[in-house]
Amino acid sequence: MTSPANVPKPTASELEMLRLLWQLGPATARQVHDAAVDGRPDMAYANVLRLLQMMHTKGLLLRDESQRAHVYSPAQPQDTWQTSLIKDLINKAFAGSGKDLILAALRGHVSDRERAEIQSILDREK
Repeated sequence: MTSPANVPKPTASELEMLRLLWQLGPATARQVHDAAVDGRPDMAYANVLRLLQMMHTKGLLLRDESQRAHVYSPAQPQDTWQTSLIKDLINKAFAGSGKDLILAALRGHVSDRERAEIQSILDREK
């Protein structure tokens, strides 16, 4: 398994495919396409297949070729990618300050319920 630091950052379309695969688990291009069409009815099967193949080449996906229809799965778990992308965002947009990222997220991007959950986590960590 390659680490996120050793592969190019996923594009927005690639992140969409990764999110679908994290939800579905290992899946064929047809299964990924069927899930993608729920949110984007204009998504063509050929585009999904091409994107999955490119993502495999880049190291973002693993591919099981033991069956007639290849089965794709993320090369890294969701939390590993999220951590890598957050570190990159903190460094690029917040000059390395995790606190500034959290404060920006709390301003208008967190519901009251989410805020209560965050507070509960912080209280437990004390």
